[in-house]
Amino acid sequence: MKYVDEFRNAVIAKRLIKKIKDIARRIDRQVCLMEVCGTHTVAIFRSGIREILPQNIRIISGPGCPVCVTAQEDIDKAVAVCQLPQTIVTTFGDMMKVPGTLHSLTTIAARGYDVRLVYSALNALDIAQHNPTKRVVHLSVGFETTAPTIAATLMRARKEKINNFFILCAHKLIPPALRALLSSPKIKISGFILPGHVSTIIGARPYRFISEQHKICAVIAGFEPLDILQSVAVLLEQIRQGSSKIVIQYSRCVKDRGNAKAQQVLKRVFSICDTNWRGLGTIKKSGYRLRPSFKNFDIERHIKFELPRQKQTNCRCGDVLQGIILPFECKLFKKACTPEKPIGPCMVSSEGTCAAYYRYGGRCGQ
Repeated sequence: MKYVDEFRNAVIAKRLIKKIKDIARRIDRQVCLMEVCGTHTVAIFRSGIREILPQNIRIISGPGCPVCVTAQEDIDKAVAVCQLPQTIVTTFGDMMKVPGTLHSLTTIAARGYDVRLVYSALNALDIAQHNPTKRVVHLSVGFETTAPTIAATLMRARKEKINNFFILCAHKLIPPALRALLSSPKIKISGFILPGHVSTIIGARPYRFISEQHKICAVIAGFEPLDILQSVAVLLEQIRQGSSKIVIQYSRCVKDRGNAKAQQVLKRVFSICDTNWRGLGTIKKSGYRLRPSFKNFDIERHIKFELPRQKQTNCRCGDVLQGIILPFECKLFKKACTPEKPIGPCMVSSEGTCAAYYRYGGRCGQ
């Protein structure tokens, strides 16, 4: 299969592993690389890449899973919307189990409220067209990868005058989150494995502050085993040489300037705002809100939320998302918190760090 089998070649993999080990021997310190994409989290585990790395090379997971970073208050808002009369809430499947303060969408749906799974925002728009007497609200989450599809859907809804369709906007932007991580004295990162999906939209330029201001190297990586191994090798060579560049390894999909059309759609529909990340707090200029010309599609303009007082748990998802601890260092991991009964969002999605450690275990998962 083109663009798949080529990146799973065992002979090339062995060469890259040897190269990684050779470079690592010439680095006389511990190296910590952070990947910030849920798909990378799973791909690294599936491929056993952590298992073959030299002892002085470590890969940790950052805030790259959109499910994991959706704020508890946003889930509480979605639950409140579900309880409005004549209302249908649509969402992607991996959002169903994310815990709010009192309920998840799964538990509120079990009480008889109308929550429907969709594969895209266009599916939600179709539901609105077929239910003109009801309000249809789409829980709009995701990074720069998902946001253009939401923007395009809203442009279509306005063009076709579908007035019963709304979104609850909870989008997040990756570069500001990385900036916030790098400003924390708790986090010591030697290099980043940057997300291929997000970078397909935004390109490489928004990451320049990593190398220019923080003197840290980064590679935009694809998702196959050879992609990741090559990216690790490139990072280690930069670290050995003391250089800091933003390199596009995933060049078959990512361009330096990104996808201009997608960026235009985003700018037409959204403006940038401060937003709350679960476990990380409010990060400046890290989210999207609808521009005034699209404000009528914002459900928060039409209803007043009365949210429950948030309860504190012993969940340490925030520390996991920052790479401060590994999942098994949380007292709830594999005990009170499991994929079947998640306490924190990192255990919900298959791309969540805790869920990946739970499923694949290994040397790093204990």
